[in-house]
Amino acid sequence: MKKFITYCFMILGVVLLASLDNMAIAQEVADAERNFHQMLKDKFIDGNPMFMTPVLICLILGLAIVIERIIYLNMATTNNGKLLDEIEGALKSGGVESAKNICRDTKGPVASIFYQGLDRAHEGIDIAEKSVVSYGAVEMGRLERGMIWVSLFISIAPMLGFFGTVVGMVQAFDDIESAGDISPAVVAGGIKVALLTTLAGLLVAIVLQVFYNYLVAKIDNIVSGMEDSSITLIDMLVKNKVN
Repeated sequence: MKKFITYCFMILGVVLLASLDNMAIAQEVADAERNFHQMLKDKFIDGNPMFMTPVLICLILGLAIVIERIIYLNMATTNNGKLLDEIEGALKSGGVESAKNICRDTKGPVASIFYQGLDRAHEGIDIAEKSVVSYGAVEMGRLERGMIWVSLFISIAPMLGFFGTVVGMVQAFDDIESAGDISPAVVAGGIKVALLTTLAGLLVAIVLQVFYNYLVAKIDNIVSGMEDSSITLIDMLVKNKVN
């Protein structure tokens, strides 16, 4: 019994020590986050809010568009092979209307394009193919919507930073002229503004550029799948002699 009680106290001690260690680690993480946020705030103020705010707005708006596009593109991604198999089975068993019902119940641009082609299939294969191509261009435009704004923010953020750089250097030379001295203490303020605004603009552009390239690759992958699947659909209509 004594050994059992001893073991219980030992286990309890180990648990308490582990809890204390976890609390200490959590406190260190919280302190690090607090210090990081404070550092960002200080750098933002040192860089002059008048020049840093437009750069921050570019980052916020750019990330908002990027997040919306990521969600939209992930929802637009479908299993094209599975969809084609279901449509082929529906064409053989229930005809065009059954295939259209499958497209209507499936989300994504590929299903919408298929629906347009099937809806015009009774007018002939050529008309169905033209309908698929035309609606494919419409869906491509929807996939690329908002990308021009991300590209704009990537271009304009460094320019805003460079604008702050130029203003900061002008301020530094004004301070030199007023003081009649070129000591580091005189020009430090203007140079700090110049360097911080440039750094902020470049960081925003780098972050948005990474997401932009990811989105472009995602869109290219979806468009490639749309084109391949559309060709397969037309071949399927010809094979099943739908008209």
